[in-house]
Amino acid sequence: MAQVKIDPSWKAVLKEEFDKEYFEKLIGFVKREFAAKKVYPEGKNIFRAFELCPFDSVEVVILGQDPYHGPRQANGLCFSVNDGIPLPPSLQNIYKEIEDDLGVQMPKTGNLDNWSRQGVFLLNATLTVQANKAGSHQHQGWEEFTDAVVKIISEKKEHVVFLLWGKYAQEKGKVIDRSKHFVLSAPHPSPFSTYSGFFGCKHFSKTNEYLKSVGKKPIDWANL
Repeated sequence: MAQVKIDPSWKAVLKEEFDKEYFEKLIGFVKREFAAKKVYPEGKNIFRAFELCPFDSVEVVILGQDPYHGPRQANGLCFSVNDGIPLPPSLQNIYKEIEDDLGVQMPKTGNLDNWSRQGVFLLNATLTVQANKAGSHQHQGWEEFTDAVVKIISEKKEHVVFLLWGKYAQEKGKVIDRSKHFVLSAPHPSPFSTYSGFFGCKHFSKTNEYLKSVGKKPIDWANL
């Protein structure tokens, strides 16, 4: 895994995971998929969440499920799209909640790089997907890997905010030690569930209030 573009702090805490048999099989599967099909995100961006937000810098974790499977959308960060790409519906709803919660106007870009650079770890449960086939790389080992990532953050850090949107993320978050972390749950921001509790959840102001309460810097959610 030496060729993978990933921050050294993550390489250190994930070394044992990278050496496991399931992970070797997973990488073999991903390489075969890239050789035969169109896969998103680009190979250099598969671990981009880990590159932009070092382990030592993680303050907030947002869990997604799959990368976007349309052209030029996926960039390695959950919910994020490249500059110039129309905002997907879930991200539109995230922005709407931030505007209502914090009274700020969100920019038109869906590129969330700067959240990552502020310590927001934007992790999808599955890090690759075949073009135009949602969920096509599930059950190949990615979920086991990202479960381990969540567990390692929970075990080795403290006072991290976890934002769990939807049943899938909430199930994945069961390993989090709630005695030393701040966990917020809400329905998924997709158009199907926003009005059942995502809108009005105020997760962004609650996150910043908690970070300040433990002596940490709040996230500038509008600074993209």
